[in-house]
Amino acid sequence: MKNTLYSSFWRMHFYAALFMTPLLLTLTLSGIGYLFYTDVENQLYDDYFFGDSKKTEVLSIDEGIKEAEAAFAGFKTDKIIVLEEPYNTRLTMTNEEGAQRYLFLDHNNQIVGHQDAQYTFGNILRNLHSSLFIGGTVVNYLVELAACWAIFLLLSGLYMTFKGKVFKKAKQPNKRQQNKRWHALVGTIVTIPMIVIIFTGLPWSALMGNLIYNASQEHPSFGTPLLQQQPPTSDMSEIPWATRQQEPPVSDNGHAGHHGMGATMNNVTNPNQLAVESLQQQIDAMDIAKPYSIIYPTSETGVFTVAKSSNTGVTGLDVSPNEEATMYFDQYNGEFMAKVGYEDYGILAKWFTWGIPLHEGHLFGWPNKLLNLIVCVAFLAVIFWGFRTWLLRKKNGVLSAPPQISQKVSIPFIVFMIVLGLLMPLFGLSLIAVVLIEWIVRIITNKRLSSKELN
Repeated sequence: MKNTLYSSFWRMHFYAALFMTPLLLTLTLSGIGYLFYTDVENQLYDDYFFGDSKKTEVLSIDEGIKEAEAAFAGFKTDKIIVLEEPYNTRLTMTNEEGAQRYLFLDHNNQIVGHQDAQYTFGNILRNLHSSLFIGGTVVNYLVELAACWAIFLLLSGLYMTFKGKVFKKAKQPNKRQQNKRWHALVGTIVTIPMIVIIFTGLPWSALMGNLIYNASQEHPSFGTPLLQQQPPTSDMSEIPWATRQQEPPVSDNGHAGHHGMGATMNNVTNPNQLAVESLQQQIDAMDIAKPYSIIYPTSETGVFTVAKSSNTGVTGLDVSPNEEATMYFDQYNGEFMAKVGYEDYGILAKWFTWGIPLHEGHLFGWPNKLLNLIVCVAFLAVIFWGFRTWLLRKKNGVLSAPPQISQKVSIPFIVFMIVLGLLMPLFGLSLIAVVLIEWIVRIITNKRLSSKELN
């Protein structure tokens, strides 16, 4: 009879796989789709990204923005994405309800086309992958929970593979044994790369993502530099004395969403604000290479932010992690104020600056996409062989779950689960629910056995 530790892992592994498989399939398939979103969008939105308005009149960038805002009443530009040729310039426009549109300007700054941001290919897959289209805290926690239990499945499967001597060849293996061997073999191979992929995606998760973000903010030397947390302010003396006491522009200062999708709003135009064309002249004079984004100030003391990022979620905008930089310019005179570069990050920020693009498949070009694709497909195969192994041992009309453990749960198993629970707090909280359910099932089972014995 297998030891208690093995039995504990087997039973927990079985139930975790049974309940988490639908979510794991959804996350893996949507993740595969997201790997290639830039390739798909380059083809799907060819006219928007690379097209020409056919208008020969040359407008300044400010005139182009003015025409764009006139075309979509109620929308204000809060971000300008300047890409390398042959990409067109993209404006991110937001209204008071928080709805976003992307509008594209050609080389003459004439309008080429526009998109509803909610329904672009990349954003649809991102929403599916991170929140199953539903959104909300509960769903975000559910997605994170599936990722945490996937790590348990991989580690527990690794233990059972070697403890159960799955690779030991049987003289005449049946179908179940063959499926079990494939399930174990491929699972063993993908364990480390899959855990890396999962952990590098956790910064966007609900609970752990928030903990990582807070740790990064609270310890600047370890995570995000203080200057990036508290940007400089523009020189208020640039505002005419007669208008200085007027109500400042209203802005939504909510936390930016996944991949910068939740850009803040520039609801009211500041008449004293520097023209974007003048700001771009300053950017060019500093030899700041494309691609970059220009984010509008959100108050009369705010600054223009020029950002180069390795994980933007915008086709054509990502740069290498060591090229990441955030620069601040006075919104009234365009004066360069400060810069935070990759070299200023703490170890935590540097880790995720490399980890997130690795997770998304664009850290080192198409080989990264191919590697992630192979790992994801292999993980799907592991799920398939595991499910098939269960079906081949399952009896009709019975769940055929691994038996309950008659002895006390082993200390090594408890220690292992506690360590995982500390590393992944949401997983730890879910374990409490699992223990309660197991306890209730045990009581019900014992009562039934007692009733049968009395009868």
